[in-house]
Amino acid sequence: MIGLAAAGLAAAGLAAHGTWHRNSWVFGYALNQLPESAGNAVSITFDDGPNPHATPLILDALAREGVHATFFVLGRHADRWPHLVRRMADEGHQLANHGYWHRKLHRRMPSYVRDDLTRGTDAICRASGLASLRHFRAPHGFRSPWVTPIAASLGQRTVGWSLGVWDSARPGAGEIVKRALAGMRARSILLMHDGDGYDEDGDRLQTAEALPAILRGLRERGHDFVTLPDHPGHLTASA
Repeated sequence: MIGLAAAGLAAAGLAAHGTWHRNSWVFGYALNQLPESAGNAVSITFDDGPNPHATPLILDALAREGVHATFFVLGRHADRWPHLVRRMADEGHQLANHGYWHRKLHRRMPSYVRDDLTRGTDAICRASGLASLRHFRAPHGFRSPWVTPIAASLGQRTVGWSLGVWDSARPGAGEIVKRALAGMRARSILLMHDGDGYDEDGDRLQTAEALPAILRGLRERGHDFVTLPDHPGHLTASA
């Protein structure tokens, strides 16, 4: 009985790790840092956009610094502001799937997950003019045993992150900069937000304000910028 109880606890612990930890291997591999070939490079990623107020400012800052980022676009926001998604693509940024509704997927059935990911893909491709997307990030990083396999069936690699700076809590632009520069290391994937998954007009201006100092600070520390690899070993450097 003790052995069965211990096995049950271990199984529950593994399931919890797979569900709640953004980079867990339990329900399938999630890319959480760049490959060794990236050297000292880092990747900048944004979730939940576009947003009519913050996204243009973020794109302006990236253009000034000559940095290409990865945008995990929300499908319903792409439908509302397709011109911003098109601008991302036209300016050479990497577009990726964040689903359509921004609902937590760990308690959803496979049919729901497939519909959400497919709708998100279709909306982003329709707005951007791209034929396909190569990456997916689950809202909050929460997954179940079928989320990553469904993403893979759509040709999309599941992505976690190395560092989140909780910019969505709006702690102040200075604090966002401080957290990013303190936590980033070579090959890190930084998560920030250019939109709000629960409020189409949510305020992400602190992120936009913080971004220029983050980019300059990382560059001063010797970091280059790349977008996420489509497959192991494949990297695209910023101009």
